[in-house]
Amino acid sequence: MQTIDLVLHRMIQCADAWEKTGDQRCIFLRCYSMMSTNMATAITEGHFHDPIWISKLMLRFAEYYFEALDNYERHSAQTSPPWQQAHDATLHSSLHVLQCLLLGVNAHINYDLPLSLYDCLRDEWPTLHPDQQQLRQEDHEKVNQVIASTIDAVQDTVIEPHAPVMAIVDRVMGRMDEWLLSQLISSWRNEVWSVAISLLDATDPSEWEGIRQQQEQRVLERGESLKGAL
Repeated sequence: MQTIDLVLHRMIQCADAWEKTGDQRCIFLRCYSMMSTNMATAITEGHFHDPIWISKLMLRFAEYYFEALDNYERHSAQTSPPWQQAHDATLHSSLHVLQCLLLGVNAHINYDLPLSLYDCLRDEWPTLHPDQQQLRQEDHEKVNQVIASTIDAVQDTVIEPHAPVMAIVDRVMGRMDEWLLSQLISSWRNEVWSVAISLLDATDPSEWEGIRQQQEQRVLERGESLKGAL
């Protein structure tokens, strides 16, 4: 597994390259790199009950993103359908910046995150005391605070340069749009904790796979809605 510094370097390097070529995939990745940088700071500053576990989760989460990206770049049949949908959508110049961002967020949070949580919890979950399980959930939920604290910067440095009209919306609505974006992401993150627990509670591989497929379908349907929004 790579270190957090190496992962952040790859995110920023890739986002820079995409931005130079006008590749709209830079929108989500720039946002993701900013949030990940703030996550690394929060870990260092001791904001989590278990910084080692949350670091492991952060890295596994990033691995899912880059595994899907590498597969997509190779035109591999192994590309996860949610990321195939999200990356393909950015090829359309008519897509709004918020659609590009939310399609990436949808694929990464609603699909990659429950799988990442499962990977990082499956070995220990059956033996954890309920109080310890609660601490894991609290660390997961504390990430929402990091996301909320990053949204202003995302709005100013990622969204507005691609859609200057959003700056006018900010002035008129008092940055209400950022609050709504933060609430949406937090809501999705809270939902996927339940999905991860369902995966952990699955009694056999066939039940586990059924839960995964059901979540994948949910994510794809939500992605279709996002493509038609705005």
